[in-house]
Amino acid sequence: MDDWTPRTKAIAAGRPHGPGEPLNTPLVAASTFQAGGDFTYARSEGTPTWVALEEAVGALEGGHATAFASGVATLSAVLDLLPVGSRVVVPTFSYAVTRGVLAHAQKLGKLAVTELAPADTEAWVAEAATSDLVWLESPTNPTLDVMDIATIAAAARGRVVVDNTFATPLQQRPLELGADVVVHSATKLIGGHSDLLLGITVAKDPAVAAELRGARTRVGSTPGALEAWLALRGLRTMPVRLAEQSRTAALLAERLAGHPAVRQVRYPGFGMMISFDLADAETADRFCASVRLIRAATSLGGVESLVERRAWLAGEERVPPGLIRFSVGLEDPDDLWRDLMFALPE
Repeated sequence: MDDWTPRTKAIAAGRPHGPGEPLNTPLVAASTFQAGGDFTYARSEGTPTWVALEEAVGALEGGHATAFASGVATLSAVLDLLPVGSRVVVPTFSYAVTRGVLAHAQKLGKLAVTELAPADTEAWVAEAATSDLVWLESPTNPTLDVMDIATIAAAARGRVVVDNTFATPLQQRPLELGADVVVHSATKLIGGHSDLLLGITVAKDPAVAAELRGARTRVGSTPGALEAWLALRGLRTMPVRLAEQSRTAALLAERLAGHPAVRQVRYPGFGMMISFDLADAETADRFCASVRLIRAATSLGGVESLVERRAWLAGEERVPPGLIRFSVGLEDPDDLWRDLMFALPE
């Protein structure tokens, strides 16, 4: 399996083997198992469905995966491993819920949290050398900054965790760049159809993976059987989905850059996410209310295209008021462009 391409791993990893076995891992809706086998109780050991998903994502990232109830649950599990008083550094522009959870922990006196501009690698190197947890996003949400994971990880004293939700292991493998743990909101691109909540951690060290699995057991943040099965099914088509979405995103980013109403286009050069700035909040709200094919909704990574003015959300007040986050789907690019032209001001 090590010499397979990521596209092949996404399809082949985590499948049953042997005569008479089903081609696809079935949905196992069980909380408890008869004694004497590999499983006893789902909260402790998982289920065959969870394990298949974990094997597949672990193969793609090059580590040891653990599935959780949601993406936020992966953050909670990582923080569960830190002693009180630990120093954490996080990007100033990053997922608002991540920063909110960390701010709450700091308010309670559990953590000391520092926020740094994503692109200020020099400041990150200095802070990483004294931090117990270095939490990175690349690209960042919603400004799509690309962080220098390798340089920051090389300077880190403590654990380095990378939220790889936007890039996926098809476009970035943080464990190979020096990270200790990768986290995913599998709700997004891995699932790919906006119909599940699920998170995944992938640890380089099996001992760290065991600690994260222990945290999942202690707090009961286990994934649902249906959600794990849907995420595994979504993973099988992620390579072809992401490739097509990325091609469309690159095309639309180029066209948006030439539109007179667009102040700035934020596109990292890969992936299916675009952010672009309109004049102000009122203009951005009118745009979101005017799209017809594209839907105005939160979340991202599904087959359908979504737009959202991020600054309206609590915790996103520092985001430019006219910034639109655009999750590019699988619709025809020309249809998407016509819809953008219709909704954008002249």
